[in-house]
Amino acid sequence: MNNRLKVLRAERDWSQQDLADRLAVSRQSVNAIETGKYDPSLPLAFRIAALFDLPIERIFDPKG
Repeated sequence: MNNRLKVLRAERDWSQQDLADRLAVSRQSVNAIETGKYDPSLPLAFRIAALFDLPIERIFDPKG
């Protein structure tokens, strides 16, 4: 699934570790989500959306 996580993270000048800490996941998980190797669980997707104050659809593209 395509996503805008890397772009959104970069706009805030956060490292992968910064984002991982905010989401209570590993940096490796953030990397895997950003590169499309791992699709987050629905609860994690909701936490990501809440953190960026965006609807899930603005972050994740299920068609990708």
